[in-house]
Amino acid sequence: MAYITFRDTQEQIVTGHEVTEYLQTQDVIYENWGVERLTGELKENYTLTGEQKQQIIESFRPEIAELSARRGYQTEDIIVLSDATPNLDTLLDKFKAEHHHTDDEVRFCVDGHGIFTLKATDGRYFDVVMEPGDLISVPAYARHWFTLCDDRKIKCIRIFVTPAGWEAIYEEPGTHA
Repeated sequence: MAYITFRDTQEQIVTGHEVTEYLQTQDVIYENWGVERLTGELKENYTLTGEQKQQIIESFRPEIAELSARRGYQTEDIIVLSDATPNLDTLLDKFKAEHHHTDDEVRFCVDGHGIFTLKATDGRYFDVVMEPGDLISVPAYARHWFTLCDDRKIKCIRIFVTPAGWEAIYEEPGTHA
């Protein structure tokens, strides 16, 4: 279950319904989907083939379809990050730069752990630590960044309206680089 840590005070929100309620105040969708259906190689493997990635997506097809129908999402894929990922540190450096997207950024954590840091509506920054089963949808234009936890691995289903809307924009909305 995800938990929240405020960067300025280190105050935490750890109870599931309180996490959901706080994230709703930030227009962030949080859900928890069961990951028990994944076992063996689909769960533990971090060098997945295209066929294995598709198997994982199909395992969660009912949840993906329901969320997509509610939010207008059109497509999905899987991102796998681990020490087996070529140029992992270079990728993480890019993800750690504060940015936003013109569409929602939706991630469902299949395995591993990650941290989304978001800028709250009051200007404070908070971390959402994701664990297997957690889904987060960062709203379009919300300032944020992402990094891995100490285990340095995450396997996520990414869900989009279009992949083009997911491209990172590093300057603040209304400014020019």
